[in-house]
Amino acid sequence: MAASPLNSKSNFHARSNSLPSTPHPLILKCYEHLDSLMASNETTSSSPSSLLSHKIGGLQDFIDCVENLVQLPLTQDTLLHDRQENWVDELLDGSLRLLDVCNASKDALLHTKECTRELQSIIRRRRGGEMELTTEVKKFLTSRKIVRKAISKTLANLKGRKNCNILSTNKDHKKVALISLLQDVEVATLSTFQTLLQFISGSTQSKSNSWLYFSKLIQTKRVACSLGEDESEFSQVDVALQSLVFAKTSKFEDVNKLQKHLEKMESCIQDLEQGLDFLFRRLIKIRVSLLNILNH
Repeated sequence: MAASPLNSKSNFHARSNSLPSTPHPLILKCYEHLDSLMASNETTSSSPSSLLSHKIGGLQDFIDCVENLVQLPLTQDTLLHDRQENWVDELLDGSLRLLDVCNASKDALLHTKECTRELQSIIRRRRGGEMELTTEVKKFLTSRKIVRKAISKTLANLKGRKNCNILSTNKDHKKVALISLLQDVEVATLSTFQTLLQFISGSTQSKSNSWLYFSKLIQTKRVACSLGEDESEFSQVDVALQSLVFAKTSKFEDVNKLQKHLEKMESCIQDLEQGLDFLFRRLIKIRVSLLNILNH
């Protein structure tokens, strides 16, 4: 069987073995969180929402650790010494990309939540054995298409990302370890955000091809996503809505089932929003810290 594009666990471990014998404890801690995050991609027994929640939680731990790493004298000295190097510029550009993708994810969730609440309100106002919901359902499905289109555009904008090969000629192993870790922040965060965006769009199938461009970021590191074969709360709602469109007149049982799907999706959205808010605040702090160091 061909190796998964993610097979990042072995890749990261191979890289970790080449680190200096006494790296800073915080760097080791960051690598532990990173390895744990990458290992979560190999889990397929959990439901899509549970696995995604676990991945976001792992990313939160990793980013939280990286925020502390940026404050280390070692990190600040390295950034100041190499402020004219390409990898520093790429690090700043990458921090901005992460904020953009995080914002796009938040917008997709917000738009879906607003449409969900509007449809739920209409359903609650219309009581009885049968309901004419075709217009409202079609409106919701149109909104979902708009969200998916925006998600596709966001993912497409991530393509064309170029790799910085400065590490291949650097002889300072401690510096290489630090720079490699800082670059891994963007790789790991983008991979998790892509998993999230695919989840919101209603796609939970593994799409290895869409991850190939991430493998070009760092020669020895690849990322991919796998959420298992089960449908996400978002895709469940999409399927239920499509069936109502074809049915024209909806029986109470069908509408009640749809309402339960909408409630589950809204609860899922709230959990995801909380995770994204945490990540957004941390990513802003990291970018501000980088800019303050370089402008010192």
